[in-house]
Amino acid sequence: MNIQHTTGNCLFCGNGLQHTFVDLGMSPPCESYRNIKQLNEMEPFYPLHVYVCDNCFLVQLQEYISPENIFSDYAYFSSYSDSWLQHAKKYVDMAVERFQLNQESQVIEIASNDGYLLQYFVAKDIPALGIEPAANVAEVAIKKGIPTVVKFFGQETAQEQVAKGKQADLLLGNNVLAHTPYLNDFVKGMKIILKQHGVITMEFPHLMRLIEENQFDTIYHEHFSYFSFTTVEKIFAAHGLTIFDVEELSTHGGSLRIYARHTEDDSKPISQQVLELKAREEAAGFTKLEYYFDFGEKVKETKRKLLDFLIKVKREGKTIVGYGAPGKGNTLLNYCGIRTDFIDYTVDRSPYKQCQFLPGTHIPIFHPDKIQETKPDYVLILPWNLKDEIMTQISYIRDWGGKFVVPIPEVNVY
Repeated sequence: MNIQHTTGNCLFCGNGLQHTFVDLGMSPPCESYRNIKQLNEMEPFYPLHVYVCDNCFLVQLQEYISPENIFSDYAYFSSYSDSWLQHAKKYVDMAVERFQLNQESQVIEIASNDGYLLQYFVAKDIPALGIEPAANVAEVAIKKGIPTVVKFFGQETAQEQVAKGKQADLLLGNNVLAHTPYLNDFVKGMKIILKQHGVITMEFPHLMRLIEENQFDTIYHEHFSYFSFTTVEKIFAAHGLTIFDVEELSTHGGSLRIYARHTEDDSKPISQQVLELKAREEAAGFTKLEYYFDFGEKVKETKRKLLDFLIKVKREGKTIVGYGAPGKGNTLLNYCGIRTDFIDYTVDRSPYKQCQFLPGTHIPIFHPDKIQETKPDYVLILPWNLKDEIMTQISYIRDWGGKFVVPIPEVNVY
């Protein structure tokens, strides 16, 4: 049953929101790690209640926390994932060849993080500029020699850069489109900063994969929007941008990489992949409200299955630890009510997170070497999108009979 609430307006079309996509209860901001002194202090929790617009079908979370509070000092550094660095390098090689980029070109990345991707353009002597709101993360990029502007992106930032003579031959953003509640301002900014024949590429998790593979843990307060291709095409078209190509990627559990241009730039024809993906989404039901209403029940069943597994294992006297401290892990653990009664601790490669505690659940975070010390029976992989990389990195748990647990789309033991 779809419960209707009247709350807020659509981030894109301004329509009143009243249809629930999924309600994950109350959760703390997913990057608000706690130090030992904060464990006995009050901790803010906000609704993780996701709506679908019955006009444009944008799936969205209301702005309970401002982007400034989330992103000004940020705990996520892209360079700690080897597979993500490989993905970035492969993208750069492709983009340089496909768009004939050279020393005369200008590449601009929105939400450039710690320079994980732009470093590969810089190595090829292609001028690169990062725009990154988190000062602590941008500082790392600047030390690598990557020019970085510490600002949120939108029309104002775009106009400032154009006034300085900076416009993009290639404008890119990976996993940033979902991070802004000011969606129209953001896309207008892209239109402004893009050269006449420039190209935009954006990567973001594909709503089709989220629904079909039950990836509810990718919902957290940083992610204001969850995009189908059908809806993102409407958003870009409303601001004079045309999506001319699309790729389906395996990253983040299944993402889209869209390629866009100025609508008036007819030098880049619309590809067959665009037409095929639109037809597939329409056939699946993405343009009908009813399609979105079954997801909540699937999520509840996943929670029950995971708790069944953990209860059974703990009753057998076995030990379970986590691997990773990602945003998605915090959604999963808080929604399912999993704390140190089930998971002794988790580990993470980022020194920024070590010796801290997960928000809400207060599970301690250690260096990955802790796993060798305690020899747990099971390792629950929280960043399941990196499961192959992680299972290779810590394959030594097999030496004592340890097993891996992957919770999404449902519990699997390896």
